[in-house]
Amino acid sequence: MTALAWLIPVALFLGGLGLAAFLWALNTNQFEDLDGAAWRALQDDEIGTPPKQRN
Repeated sequence: MTALAWLIPVALFLGGLGLAAFLWALNTNQFEDLDGAAWRALQDDEIGTPPKQRN
């Protein structure tokens, strides 16, 4: 029973911390351009000179 006395406040604190992080992300426009981030992950880098091969 004493474990619940500290587990419940810790769970509430962590839930509030997660909610605060989510609200911060919403207010700083972290979710603004989800499609652009997906395309940038798939986009190839610029083609440069090929790496030298070892003999």
